[in-house]
Amino acid sequence: MKKKFEQIIESIEQLITSNQLQQGERLPSIRVMAEKFMCNKSTIIRAYQELENDHKIYSIPKGGFYLVENHFPSRNLQEKIDFSEVMPEPKLLPYKEFNHCINRSVELYKDHLFTYGATQGLESLRKVLVTHFSEHQIFTSDEHICIASGAQQALNIVTKMSFPNQKKNILVEQPTYGLMQEMVIENGLNLIGIDRRDDGIDLNELETIFREEEIKFFYIIPRFHNPLGTSYSEKMKKSIVALAEKYDVYLIEDDYLADIDTNSKALPAHYYDVSQRTIYIKSFSKAFMPGIRIAAVVLPEKLVATFIKHKKYDDLNTSILAQGALEIFIKSGMYRNHVRKVQLAYRKKMDCLRDCVTRFPHIGIEITVPKTGFFAWMKLSRDLNVKQLIRQLKDREIYVSPANDYFINGAGEQNAIRLCIAKLTNEQIRLGMCAIFEEASKLLSK
Repeated sequence: MKKKFEQIIESIEQLITSNQLQQGERLPSIRVMAEKFMCNKSTIIRAYQELENDHKIYSIPKGGFYLVENHFPSRNLQEKIDFSEVMPEPKLLPYKEFNHCINRSVELYKDHLFTYGATQGLESLRKVLVTHFSEHQIFTSDEHICIASGAQQALNIVTKMSFPNQKKNILVEQPTYGLMQEMVIENGLNLIGIDRRDDGIDLNELETIFREEEIKFFYIIPRFHNPLGTSYSEKMKKSIVALAEKYDVYLIEDDYLADIDTNSKALPAHYYDVSQRTIYIKSFSKAFMPGIRIAAVVLPEKLVATFIKHKKYDDLNTSILAQGALEIFIKSGMYRNHVRKVQLAYRKKMDCLRDCVTRFPHIGIEITVPKTGFFAWMKLSRDLNVKQLIRQLKDREIYVSPANDYFINGAGEQNAIRLCIAKLTNEQIRLGMCAIFEEASKLLSK
């Protein structure tokens, strides 16, 4: 016999199927449902939580539960499966909740929407972010926070602006985020690479580079690295920060997926920095909503004025409407609720990928699957031609990213591919991985 909460879930799903409960409509209150089913409120809460975990409903704090709107009709899973696109799964995006915040933002900031705002960012948002950051062990003040129109703008600004150390060369991990490398080269600066492996970087090599190469800053992605998917150990982060202080080098910490980390012991490199050499950049795009185009930058005191001056050259201010809506979204508790959902969702996706890796024969393939995140890195043996594999997968409408995209100027032939599972359903992950192993096996058998 089904448990009571399961009966309640089944009853709600029947209402959805029969169109008695419309998309976007508010569900009956917990009290009403408890009276209807003659059970405790905790049973209704359990049923609603299960439905919320399955992304069939969502909650608005003090506003009730609502049926998720189906903006994205299902498609044939045999069609395009894209492991190259870095986007959240559409059903994880909090449309209804954020729409509520936008409407509220219009009411609160209507007097400011038609004027220029502060280049540094909305003061009330920066104050909210002080508390938000402290929950992630980033301790700062609102005077040291600047709002940028996405992490991309923030990275472009720090690349172009001068630093107190008066150095010119920029160090990046190899591989690393491709657009960051392109920006450095486009801005006419010298780019130097250091190998990053699954276990991190060679600290002796790092010290040699810091000592000999006049490094302005070292761009790092300590958590859920793009493209490797791996994370630095706490010991590694401490050592990098210590070496940066010793050799007068700044660190740019790109923490674009901070919110989906479930490891409470994982700390940002910024936490270990007592000499104010770390610029911490957090995007609110990847794990939340790509179109919002907001990033927060935590700057050492010496760099705040310079950053604001350069941001003014790019744009006078970031959208006040988007900033106000994000402020309300965080302040109301909606952001925390959203984070809990995406943490569970991305962990399940990575579990699915890990299960695929253990189930399929993969001679000639080495893949490390992290506990969560967006990315996994697949290394191929020399017997496997990566270009040929990519062509064969494309013929089946399965798309992956070649490793060369993440190395300085392509850096020769890299026999590896990046997999991004963020936007894919578990079924698409399984179908896509099956195809990858099938095509790899065909190449090995030739």
